[in-house]
Amino acid sequence: MKKIAILPTLLTLGNGVCGFAAIAYASKISSSSRPSEMDYYYLLSACLILAAMVFDALDGYAARLSKTASDFGGQLDSLCDAISFGAAPAFLLLRLGLDWEKPLVRQAVAMIAALYVVCAVLRLARFNLENTPDAASHKRFKGLPSPAAAGCVVSLAILRSASWSGLNAEMMQMFVRVWAPLGTLAAALLMVSRVSYPHITKQILRGRRPFSVIVQLVLALFIIALLPELACFLLFWGYAVSGVARYLVFRMARDKASLTEMDTKQEPGIHP
Repeated sequence: MKKIAILPTLLTLGNGVCGFAAIAYASKISSSSRPSEMDYYYLLSACLILAAMVFDALDGYAARLSKTASDFGGQLDSLCDAISFGAAPAFLLLRLGLDWEKPLVRQAVAMIAALYVVCAVLRLARFNLENTPDAASHKRFKGLPSPAAAGCVVSLAILRSASWSGLNAEMMQMFVRVWAPLGTLAAALLMVSRVSYPHITKQILRGRRPFSVIVQLVLALFIIALLPELACFLLFWGYAVSGVARYLVFRMARDKASLTEMDTKQEPGIHP
């Protein structure tokens, strides 16, 4: 503790400050706010959480590049993540719940928001215990990473604040109103699951990678350029669903292989 890496620590603290600012701006949203004002604060809060993700990706990279990674940095990173990817998205969900007029539904949204915070903190605590200094063991996550789960919630706030024309605006707001609590509940449970997810930032920033990684990156940039309003939703939710799909496919293949092996063992021997 006598010597602390300055740049990685400042980047990590920038993550936490962005999360706190996202909560502060989201708190300005109320039922009496004008629609344009609500859209502005939804978008601003979402962008601050996205900025926290950038700080979160850069602090670890800066620590490894300067060879100053430490236990202090890891603990500080998790504390800031709990603010930016735990408390901030949960509070943003509470603001999205204002679209519901029924008190019972708002209470249910509040309970889901509280569950999201609990799952995010549990996810981060489990990561701290299972995390090892070996870089080869960091290729995949166990459970949906908290930044990706926060991105799923943020993408809904961006959809809510986007400018849509005609019937699309009503349909999109209805979709966000319904999917915000249900999707956040799914993201919270995926965080504490054992579903495996790839480490995207390390695939991009570390060394040479297979050609398929370049193709995926180009495809993501194409989606952002072609559908800017839907880009965050498609990318974050696509990442969340991909882990579940991969888990189900591998489990079905494993069960099929086990059944085939059992059938082979049960077949009677053939004698001449």
